[in-house]
Amino acid sequence: VSFHLRPGQTLALVGHNGSGKSTLVKLITRQYIAQEGRILLDGLDLREWSDEGLRSRVSVLFQDFNRYKLSAGENLGAGDPPHFDDEAAWAAAAERGLAAEVIDELPEGYHTRLGKAFRGAAELSGGEWQRVAFARALMRRSADLLVFDEPTSAADPQRQAELDERLAEILEGRMGVIVSHRLATARIADRIVVLDHGRVAEVGGHDELVAAGGVYASFFELQAAPYQ
Repeated sequence: VSFHLRPGQTLALVGHNGSGKSTLVKLITRQYIAQEGRILLDGLDLREWSDEGLRSRVSVLFQDFNRYKLSAGENLGAGDPPHFDDEAAWAAAAERGLAAEVIDELPEGYHTRLGKAFRGAAELSGGEWQRVAFARALMRRSADLLVFDEPTSAADPQRQAELDERLAEILEGRMGVIVSHRLATARIADRIVVLDHGRVAEVGGHDELVAAGGVYASFFELQAAPYQ
């Protein structure tokens, strides 16, 4: 797998289950350490970056995101430990991540404990938890690489459209990596990388890849068929 993500550019990773998308995200964010090859950020191998230095540059929403048994605000604050208790930062991240309306409806707002592990705590739906996790990934305002692994997987069609529009706004002028099975989400990226069995099969824009008639075109035809 070889590609170059330039400053200010957004890249979408698409492919069948097992093609290597989530593994690649975990390599990019150094959840996994590359055993072969190199991943460079600003020309420096990720293995040479300090934990603090790398974390200050990268913010990520994993597909298997955490659901912290903390207050709603602390769930957001966990995305930027130096501002863990910063209520103004909580509100700003929630607004940017379309989670404010979920949190505003909770009994104690940002101070409502989430999860049913504690008496009196509130539980959220899967889609609501995902919106909180999405907002958490936006807490770290210093990050210039944003990584979203299936950010709209739990969203209904209307919410997906809103999230796609907000993603496009957030990633404007920043480096971004989006993993998605939903090609409507992938289309907001500047370039699309199609993975197949752990290798790059195709690279290009949406229209270019559809016209090529390859793996991506087959995905598009499959998703478009119910609406034709």
